[in-house]
Amino acid sequence: MSTLQGDHRLGARVWGVRTTWRTVGDGDFFCPGCGGDRSYLRRTGRLRLAFLGIPLTSAHAGPVVECADCGTRFGTDVLNHPTSTRFSAMLRDAVHTVALAVLAAGGFEDRAVRAAAVGAVHGAGFVGCTEEQLVDLLNARAVATGRPRSGHLDGTDGGGAALTVEVHEDLDPIAPHLARVGSQGLLLQGARIALADGPYSPGEHRALAAVGRALLLSRADTERLLTAAARTPT
Repeated sequence: MSTLQGDHRLGARVWGVRTTWRTVGDGDFFCPGCGGDRSYLRRTGRLRLAFLGIPLTSAHAGPVVECADCGTRFGTDVLNHPTSTRFSAMLRDAVHTVALAVLAAGGFEDRAVRAAAVGAVHGAGFVGCTEEQLVDLLNARAVATGRPRSGHLDGTDGGGAALTVEVHEDLDPIAPHLARVGSQGLLLQGARIALADGPYSPGEHRALAAVGRALLLSRADTERLLTAAARTPT
């Protein structure tokens, strides 16, 4: 046994691999090791193979993302995950988008629907938002996109297609980062806004179906959630 251990130590002294790292960037990220937002160093390196201390060959290593706090190194794909701060902002914007989608589909004319929309965006963090601001923003987006300002999407005026594009543009960035229950919760918030004045209108149903698709929910799941929301007393 001692001879084998001696041979192993001798081999370690004869052959060696050393990595030298160079920092090429930095920033903030969500560290899976720490479980929170941290600073990171983006690093590249060279692997050097040596025999008896004499360098023989080298190879490229990295790039990697190194947590400045715990020192753990990750692949650069870890940067695709938003920081907690960024994710909170994205979620707040997503609630705002869903509320606007329901209003754009025909609900903004009813006081109860507008109040429900304001309540949803307040809960998401837009505490200073008012009904007038939502309607003004709705009208501004309608002018910018050429969507009818009436808000009634009957399937013949092209407004439904424009609304679907807007919903996907706003929700696509956050959808891959949401847990299933989070996606369902966003859809149900929209459903509660739409139901504030009674059953879904055809336009509201189409808008909520677009929200479900943008949130990567299956059509069956979307319909099940919308049906369950409609059967739940307000």
